[in-house]
Amino acid sequence: MKASSIATALAGGITMFSAAVQADPGMMNSSVLEGLHEADWRPQELIGDLQWLRPRQMSPVSHLIRSILVDGFDAQSNEHYQHVPPLRSAACARDTCCVWWYIAKEMSQLFRGTDGQCTDAARGAIRAGFHDAGAWSKTTGDFGGADGSIVHAPEEMLRRPNKGLQEIVQQYKFWYDRWSHFGVSMADLIQMGANVATVVCPLGPRIRSFVGRRDNFKPAPDGLLPSPFDPPDKVIAMFSAKTIQPLSLAALLGAHSTSRQRFFNPARAGAPQDSTPGVWDVLFYRQNLAARSPPDVFRLPSDVVLAEHPLLFPAFKAFAGPGGQALWAHEYARAYLRLSLLGVFNINNLTDCTRVLPPRTLKW
Repeated sequence: MKASSIATALAGGITMFSAAVQADPGMMNSSVLEGLHEADWRPQELIGDLQWLRPRQMSPVSHLIRSILVDGFDAQSNEHYQHVPPLRSAACARDTCCVWWYIAKEMSQLFRGTDGQCTDAARGAIRAGFHDAGAWSKTTGDFGGADGSIVHAPEEMLRRPNKGLQEIVQQYKFWYDRWSHFGVSMADLIQMGANVATVVCPLGPRIRSFVGRRDNFKPAPDGLLPSPFDPPDKVIAMFSAKTIQPLSLAALLGAHSTSRQRFFNPARAGAPQDSTPGVWDVLFYRQNLAARSPPDVFRLPSDVVLAEHPLLFPAFKAFAGPGGQALWAHEYARAYLRLSLLGVFNINNLTDCTRVLPPRTLKW
């Protein structure tokens, strides 16, 4: 679909969505979502073992994940633990999610700063979640993806895209030593850490979180992570090979809302990629669409050209517009859930532990 046609499809929906969000900030309006998904017309692919499971073979978790990935169900949840058993009790041992409540609590203390905003450790955890899961494509089959290898396989830390992740990798090694005797995998630690960090950031979505991934100690395939020097069509094709289409790619790029560049331009190390790096807001989209960015903001060239690409521009515009915060949260949660399950071929055996996540931060 041409960009002009996409814009026409979105125009009415954005107006209606804005009115709905003003009345109720948590309300999603189907019109703007339909417009965006019409723009991103490609069918949503099944991943992992969901590809061959018949409906009668699918667990409740598989049915839920399939509904989110393919049918557009919301990947966010406000479900909370009601009564958490003591850590080393028999009741906690019987509950797969119990230990994860204690882990998430410990993670959130590291990821939330004294000002209520997310910390450098939170930024690292979000990035580590991307880089562990993102080292997968449809050509690699059951090798690579969200398998913990970014920590377990030292070779991965020598790769250029993973530069700067050394501190969070050491933190995950500490947590693994502390919690693995409870049956916790590194793969789950990394993805739970990314989701805890996201919701700890003010305005961040509370993404459904599943555990039961298997660890892999071999290095993931190299060359499957994007570079800020890559042209937009290469990035789009790379993510398409991960079953992630342009709308979801645009949503995932918004994680740069809390990012600080360190190595692209060492002279400006620490420069944020929008003006509010401690808050999970849509300013990233607005400032990348603007003719000029504020002097303290560093825009990656790849972000700028992707924002202008006909396949991503409508989503950037919608996220940057009225009601964009709720719209982005919905799309980001779905997109990240998909990313966090790449290379996972035992989805049917996963456990939904969303209830262990801390509540969203709406005031700080």
